[in-house]
Amino acid sequence: MSQPTTTTTATTAPASAPSRHAAALDAWFATAPGPKRPLLVIAGPCVLEDDATNILIGETVAAICADLKLPYVFKASFDKANRSSIKSPRGPGLKKGLDLIAAMRDRLGVPATTDIHDPRQAAPAAAAVDLLQIPAFLCRQTDLLAAAAETGRAVNVKKGQFMSPAEMRNALEKLREGGATRTMLTERGTSFGYNRLITDVIGLADLIDIGREFGAPTCFDATHSTQLPGAEKTSTGGRPDRCAQLARAAVAVGVDALFLECHPEPKRSSSDAGTIQPLDAVRGILESLVRVRAAL
Repeated sequence: MSQPTTTTTATTAPASAPSRHAAALDAWFATAPGPKRPLLVIAGPCVLEDDATNILIGETVAAICADLKLPYVFKASFDKANRSSIKSPRGPGLKKGLDLIAAMRDRLGVPATTDIHDPRQAAPAAAAVDLLQIPAFLCRQTDLLAAAAETGRAVNVKKGQFMSPAEMRNALEKLREGGATRTMLTERGTSFGYNRLITDVIGLADLIDIGREFGAPTCFDATHSTQLPGAEKTSTGGRPDRCAQLARAAVAVGVDALFLECHPEPKRSSSDAGTIQPLDAVRGILESLVRVRAAL
């Protein structure tokens, strides 16, 4: 995959009108927490791959979610700005990447999301997706949160590996003050010594409660939570074999959404090959989560 060209733009134009696919996401946000709110699935490749792979992933997950009556948001990154090595492939860049994501959104007929790393990316990204994602390492960046809020799009903030659940109130306050009306928090593991993340179940329950204070649902990132950061020296390692177990525990605790990266050949994934889930494992994982939720 080629390296990206420019990943920021100087534009400050407001976001375009919501896509025709945004209604499903809006309806989900408007549903009160509890059994009537279905588990939202945010899934796709880590970074955009070739067209055939993107389509295979998106269409496969969309079909599974339709079968299970789970709302689906297609996820892909146009640029991975926080790779371990400067030599790692990052993605197609802002313009080409957003065009590809918007095309996938239309092809699948579902909302889409991507992550932004710079305030100047907020407006162009908001024209291509229905949910803006703030990366964990950037969850305290006031200008980035404010720019995302100003677009009028829904905003999902990943909790930093270095942050306590209580500190995420500040991120939600910034978004609310910036005008955001639909916000979400995502748990993706907490730093624990060298090359290790843990999922703190008590902390996850606290995060859910904090989100509900603001009317914000909580998502669990089941793939990145299995990371072993920097364990492969120039790349991140992981324990993908624990993904399904962590996801079931998170659903049992009461999360509203699940974040899952998947690929038909994980070892060939352009990013996060150490944690990404096999595409053929997705149905089994989601079916087990439906059963857990039904048991609650």
